[in-house]
Amino acid sequence: MNRKQTSKFIAKNPFLYKVCEGCDSIVIKKTTICPNCKSYRFNLEEAFVKIHAKILGNRPQESVTPEDLY
Repeated sequence: MNRKQTSKFIAKNPFLYKVCEGCDSIVIKKTTICPNCKSYRFNLEEAFVKIHAKILGNRPQESVTPEDLY
């Protein structure tokens, strides 16, 4: 799936995800520590996840991923 398709899937299923408050990454709900920034604070509000997925899906990736650090 490409970035836009992934964002559409997340927007349709926001109950499966949450947004990291450290780096704004969207992660699956069972995540306890963000794999990108190691934060442990998340926004679980489904409406916020849905809006955030749409925003991220319509712009190029700006966040740093673990692969970028090696």
